[in-house]
Amino acid sequence: MSGRERELVGEVFDSNWIAPVGPHLTQFEEAFAARVGVEHAAAVVSGTAALHMALRALKLQPGDEVCCSTFTFCASANPIVYENAQPVFIDSDTVSWNMDPNLLADELAECDRRGKLPKAVIVVDILGQAADMDAILEITNRYEIPVIDDAAEALGGTYKDDPIGQRGWAAAFSFNGNKIITTSGGGMLCSNDRELIEQTRFLSTQARDDAPYYLHSQIGFNYRLSNILAGVGLGQLEVLDDRVAARRETFAVYRDTLAQLPGVTMMPQAPYGESNCWLSVVVIDSDEAGVDCEQVRQSLEAENIESRRVWLPMHRQPVFGGCRCRGGAVSERVFETALCLPSGSQITTADRNRVIDAVSRAIVGKRQ
Repeated sequence: MSGRERELVGEVFDSNWIAPVGPHLTQFEEAFAARVGVEHAAAVVSGTAALHMALRALKLQPGDEVCCSTFTFCASANPIVYENAQPVFIDSDTVSWNMDPNLLADELAECDRRGKLPKAVIVVDILGQAADMDAILEITNRYEIPVIDDAAEALGGTYKDDPIGQRGWAAAFSFNGNKIITTSGGGMLCSNDRELIEQTRFLSTQARDDAPYYLHSQIGFNYRLSNILAGVGLGQLEVLDDRVAARRETFAVYRDTLAQLPGVTMMPQAPYGESNCWLSVVVIDSDEAGVDCEQVRQSLEAENIESRRVWLPMHRQPVFGGCRCRGGAVSERVFETALCLPSGSQITTADRNRVIDAVSRAIVGKRQ
């Protein structure tokens, strides 16, 4: 916490605007939209809810398809299934680990030949780094397919000097407890499409029609963020730049020290933008290091240091077993070789050094 959150939440209590909405919620939405550089934003209970609201607006039908990055957390793909549509997974490129524009072009060309184009493309800015949105939009615009940017992990990062979240039809952000800023839980849907955001506010408050009694002509959802959590979000937004700077410093320290170890590199950084470095991820070549990423994880665990494997690609998840995937080798390779190291915004120099020493022992000790 920045220290200002308690003051802002106190303002919420003093105003008696507790829930569901209030002036702090409006202020948070406006400040967030300005930060991302879009015209409108609607605050909801999670990044997943934000994605769901964007898909809901497309009025998907059973059997419709939506292309989605395969290297991501399941929350990127789950809302597709909520709407009874079918995910089609697209593999990563090696430049950013995000959706490969060339594979997307191949998939859309094949879909066009079959006469069944996807209704949307969900592009994930994985681990805080932007996908190559201009290249992706050049492809999707040929077929008039809307792009939803899952920027849940990427707030504060840039794409071609612009804040991540500006390029697509809509962008979804997350304020979950592990994100770069948090409201304990929460999310935001951003767009220049006023109708989409107004519809999101309507649907996320149980779709109550404008009438002097409870009238509902559509199925709605209890997805609106509370005014209290908006107060927390305002305090967090004030220190976003500090949080990003801290994460980038940690990434740089790991890069400069761990790269001296045999077989160890950091995840790639694409030249077209600057990541917020939400997570610092090392890549371990087991042939050179003499140890694989799972063995390193276990060694850190033995020293009470938490690290985590990256996501098993969605096309390898049992729940998505029947879904089509274009490519797959790149994301599978990343899963087999990559490890997320402690990356919190308040990690100390001593803690970082402890992680570095533990990784070094896991690799050098094994080789000896």
